[in-house]
Amino acid sequence: MTKWVYNFGGGKAEGNATMRNLLGGKGANLAEMNNIGIPVPAGFSITTDVCTYYQKDKKYPDELKQQVNDAVSNIEKVMGGKFGDVTNPVLLSVRSGSRVSMPGMMDTVLNLGLNDETVEGLAKHSGDARFAYDSYRRFIQMYSNVVMGVDGEHFESVLEEVKEKNNYSSDTEITADEWKAVIVRFEDIGKELGKPFPQDPNEQLWGAVSAVFASWNVARAVTYRKLNHIPGNWGTAVNVQAMVFGNAGEDCATGVCFTRDPATGENAYYGEYLVNAQGEDVVAGIRTPRPMSLAAKLEAKSNAPSLEEVMPSLYKELCDVREKLELHYKEMQDMEFTIQHDKLWMLQTRTGKRTAAAALRIAVEMVHEKLITKEEAVLRVEPDSLDQLLHPTIDPEAKRDVIGTGLPASPGAASGMAVFSAEDAEKWHEEGKKVILVRIETSPEDIGGMHVAQGILTARGGMTSHAAVVARGMGRPCVSGAGDVKIDYKTKQFKAGSIVIKEGDIITLDGSTGEIMKGELSMVEPELGGDFGELMAWADEMRTMKVRTNAETPEDAKQALKFGAEGIGLCRTEHMFFDPKRILAMRQMIIADDEAGRRAALAKVLPYQRQDFVDLFTIMEGLPITIRLLDPPLHEFLPHTLEEQAEIAKDLGVDVALITESVTSLHESNPMLGHRGCRLGITYPEIYEMQAQAIFEAAVEVFKKTGSTIVPEVMIPLVGHKLELEMMREVVDVTAKKILKEAGVEMEYQIGTMIELPRACLTADKIAESAEFFSFGTNDLTQTTLGMSRDDSGAFLKIYQDKGIYERDLFASIDVDGVGEMVRIAVEKGKATRPNIKLGICGEHGGDPKSIDFCQSVGLNYVSCSPFRVPVARLAAAHSAYNAKKA
Repeated sequence: MTKWVYNFGGGKAEGNATMRNLLGGKGANLAEMNNIGIPVPAGFSITTDVCTYYQKDKKYPDELKQQVNDAVSNIEKVMGGKFGDVTNPVLLSVRSGSRVSMPGMMDTVLNLGLNDETVEGLAKHSGDARFAYDSYRRFIQMYSNVVMGVDGEHFESVLEEVKEKNNYSSDTEITADEWKAVIVRFEDIGKELGKPFPQDPNEQLWGAVSAVFASWNVARAVTYRKLNHIPGNWGTAVNVQAMVFGNAGEDCATGVCFTRDPATGENAYYGEYLVNAQGEDVVAGIRTPRPMSLAAKLEAKSNAPSLEEVMPSLYKELCDVREKLELHYKEMQDMEFTIQHDKLWMLQTRTGKRTAAAALRIAVEMVHEKLITKEEAVLRVEPDSLDQLLHPTIDPEAKRDVIGTGLPASPGAASGMAVFSAEDAEKWHEEGKKVILVRIETSPEDIGGMHVAQGILTARGGMTSHAAVVARGMGRPCVSGAGDVKIDYKTKQFKAGSIVIKEGDIITLDGSTGEIMKGELSMVEPELGGDFGELMAWADEMRTMKVRTNAETPEDAKQALKFGAEGIGLCRTEHMFFDPKRILAMRQMIIADDEAGRRAALAKVLPYQRQDFVDLFTIMEGLPITIRLLDPPLHEFLPHTLEEQAEIAKDLGVDVALITESVTSLHESNPMLGHRGCRLGITYPEIYEMQAQAIFEAAVEVFKKTGSTIVPEVMIPLVGHKLELEMMREVVDVTAKKILKEAGVEMEYQIGTMIELPRACLTADKIAESAEFFSFGTNDLTQTTLGMSRDDSGAFLKIYQDKGIYERDLFASIDVDGVGEMVRIAVEKGKATRPNIKLGICGEHGGDPKSIDFCQSVGLNYVSCSPFRVPVARLAAAHSAYNAKKA
């Protein structure tokens, strides 16, 4: 017979901490506390298997009822009393328990077993009628809401009426007789709504169990699982436990505590409690909780007595429990307790939620305390949590006037004046104003405005849209895909619902939550202390993959080096061409009608491009730099409005018709798959020739000036056929050899390609004949493999996730089965031809921990990501190396 129910209580348990998949985290820890001698009210856990059974078949296993009845009998035996008894009733709590903590997401029912008869027995047995009837009204209120779906406002209005009538400020002032009258009215509410409150304790129990199982799929729980990538098929356990009461008199209390401070990580007992209260009173804010320790009271300058003062012996007992649990779990614990008539009961322990700063401090200090190893410390810190440390954040005390939301595309927060064009952003920045760039969507032409803006807001685009990718690279907060924001360029304003934000109005963006707020909010600057450096050094010792950065400006490169980057894995040369000093020459090259005209224009760009590379080679001091030659289609460098075309024609001294004709001739229906990448180099080899000249002249200059060993890595984009790479390799080789010979310098260099087309993956063995490295451009490889635009898929990709077709946003985390298989094929074929080929990834996936895990599994040498993701990638790579070693 299948075992569906596991008992605990009286110092014994049928489960333990290793059984969290079956018993849920809460049930497993309740069993474990019993096993190590900590006082826990008796109870039982109904397994997660029952949840999946119930969700699938809409009924319970045949054996479950008898197993539950037997488990209730065990509670009665351990605790004394009897469930449903009118003289000495045992009351129950019914709580959820997923295998990972989902605080507040699912339902709970307390005081179960009370009815019109058992409440009298509780009153007599406890000697406190007010406590008994207060417990009963709480139960009716909670059960009616959670199990029967009665709006809680019906009950709250009754309570407010009673308090107002009697001039009470708190529920604690309501007398036993008044509670009796409230209970009658509560029961009448259910009858009037056709949802009468059940008097049978067994009916109550099964109603509560079913409600908790059903709460696994309530909207808030589903949303929480999506945000935290928790599979929907895990299910929840249900924990049924004997009630103990913190609201049974002045010798009773209840509280929540942490073995260390969850905000700072300080090794100090942290928590709050209330005398004569139930657990929800502490967390609901109805009454102001009191500090646990005398030290916390003094620090908070509170007048309320601490638990250490009020119940010193019980406080000491709690300190012993704190020490015992932390030593046992070797992890910071979040605990709930109840004191009933001077006896301590522990209701829960779990790994405590904490800030990223606290996680770092706790992990490092536990190593110094010899509780855990360095490897365990590294694994304790979630890589994505480091984002909290690397960007300014909104002061937690600041009041948020949220006017809209979008996607949290780039973390951090910023305030500034709304501007609606990149040109205005640059102009206002020169005037000393802080701006937020507001665009329907961004393009490479907006790069200047994006660079000077404090933050970026777009109405369109996803997590890997142009705005998102560039913003993350710059470390700018970005909210993208804010579809409810209606932007009007003509009037220079946007609407968010009924709110109108005009040019110059101050707004605040929270790139970590996607919130758009009116006005300026105070910020908290990040502080990277010694704990950060120490833990990251341990992570570096563990990992086997290198971590590079995507950077093309000196600022990005310097920032990435501060964060521990080991080179540049992607330098996008096209971003360099949008500088006002060189964009005119670039446009002149585009409209030229012959090679001589193009070469003349490119000669004007050459000095700027060379200096770009001099700066990067100097900053990186011999670290590898992969430079991608020109990739985007030429039309992106030309203006599209007649007004702008006329202005450019004037600057270039040509007829506006020539500009308009060029724009028209370069127009493409699908430019992502059009005349771009190596196709430009094959059509106009002089472009790549100029870029190669700039690279190698810069390398020679820096080598002669600094003596640093420079090994340029030249990357040819969008190769799909081996002949494309061979032709472009010849252009680069000829140019490089000529420059090195003239300079009298011997220098190694590498030529490789960005793998971003399915055909390139399938013919990687042939391409590897001419490529010394592959860099997987997974942004475009995802688009070309799935036939899905990263900028337009937002309209349906979320629906795909909701329906379970894809678990995650494929542009944020790699599609292992599809795109990943393409990468795997290319790696195998490339190594078959060239065993020592260097392999990396430079798409946005290079900064995603799950994608990094995949990169480790297929044997890539490095990942490359935006500067502010470098620490995240370093830590994720350490996790991946550890997991691979243990597999």
